[in-house]
Amino acid sequence: MELLPQLLIAGVVIGSVYALAALGFVLIYKSSRVINFAHGQIIATGAFIAFALTQRGVNFWLAGLIAMLTTFVLGMLIERVFLRRMVGQPIIAVIMVTIGLSSVIDGLIHLTPYGAGTFAFERPALLTGQGIELFGLPLSKTQIAGVLMALGLLGGFTYFFNKSTLGITMRAVADDQMAAMSVGTSVERVFALAWAAAGLTAAAAGVILGLMSGLTLGGLAGIGLKVFPVVILGGLDSVIGAIVGGMLIGILENLSAGYLDGIVPGGGTREVFPFIILIIVLLIRPYGLFGTKEIERV
Repeated sequence: MELLPQLLIAGVVIGSVYALAALGFVLIYKSSRVINFAHGQIIATGAFIAFALTQRGVNFWLAGLIAMLTTFVLGMLIERVFLRRMVGQPIIAVIMVTIGLSSVIDGLIHLTPYGAGTFAFERPALLTGQGIELFGLPLSKTQIAGVLMALGLLGGFTYFFNKSTLGITMRAVADDQMAAMSVGTSVERVFALAWAAAGLTAAAAGVILGLMSGLTLGGLAGIGLKVFPVVILGGLDSVIGAIVGGMLIGILENLSAGYLDGIVPGGGTREVFPFIILIIVLLIRPYGLFGTKEIERV
């Protein structure tokens, strides 16, 4: 009887990281209607920057902060150098640029010592020692801290979008760029900020994931693809949707692993189940649970 609550708790743990990773997609799409296929590589970049700093004696918390600031600047540079030149171009052209960027960043990481192999953060003293047990499922201090950090960042960005002047400005640009420009809003500045903020959240997700389950280029970069079902389920332009979608996908993939792996030959259903959900959502409710339903005039 304890299997169900164990699967639910494990789903919330990984779902919180999915939600944070998905937030980067939402930030960019919400402001510019662009889907960033290089997001997974930016997640990996932030995680490996933090790991490299800790290997050189930098405090873990400071290393994570520096990594987040670095990817903040990286996101801004990507928008300024590559994406700003694509304003007015067909959306497929912009998407192809982000796909190209993913390959370039992936190749650059492979040129470093961290391109192959498995690595792990040395846990800070605060996260060592015995954790807690819920319904028979042991949760380490690392997992608890990861969930709390992810939820804290998600809560901060939710408040930012709903209450801050800059957040409301970004929402206005997402709703109608021309109207925002007519009242003096700098759309280019908003785009740059969205990419920068997405870079910051990507590094945070990468560091938290690396702390919880280790660092591999394939695993970190693969998160960028794995959170597609999250953003589709929650809604591409909804911050709340990213949170709810992340939790739901995390829980559903754990439930599928717990109950279906013993039935399906070969198992591995947790890798496939989120994309089954993605297809179903696209067929039934393509704008997601909280996404904006757009009606085009004919």
